[in-house]
Amino acid sequence: MYKNKIVGILGILAVSLGAFGSHALKSMIPENSVETFKIGVLYHFIHTIAIAVTPIDRVDKTNYKKNPITFFLIGILFFSGSLYLLSCKAIFGNWVAFLGPVTPIGGVMFIIGWFSWINLKGTK
Repeated sequence: MYKNKIVGILGILAVSLGAFGSHALKSMIPENSVETFKIGVLYHFIHTIAIAVTPIDRVDKTNYKKNPITFFLIGILFFSGSLYLLSCKAIFGNWVAFLGPVTPIGGVMFIIGWFSWINLKGTK
């Protein structure tokens, strides 16, 4: 099942990035940037778990607009991904600054995902 693979990969990434942020990254970026990185990891974990517990039999697989997994995945990519890169601006340089507006788009995707969760088939 693809969901299990997605959750496994997302979980591995969240743990790995969390460990990297807590250990190796501390000496490379400012403390406030480490905190930003940790927020990315936290939301990454929360939504990985949300994907894991989404009852796949209730998801409308024919309409991605009604699939919370789709929105959670996009949210992780945009929200957490942009925070990971933005927090490492000291390493990557200012080219990552364009990602600033991407972060709230990811947050909106998380919110839409939770609205989609409410409307899963069979829920009242």
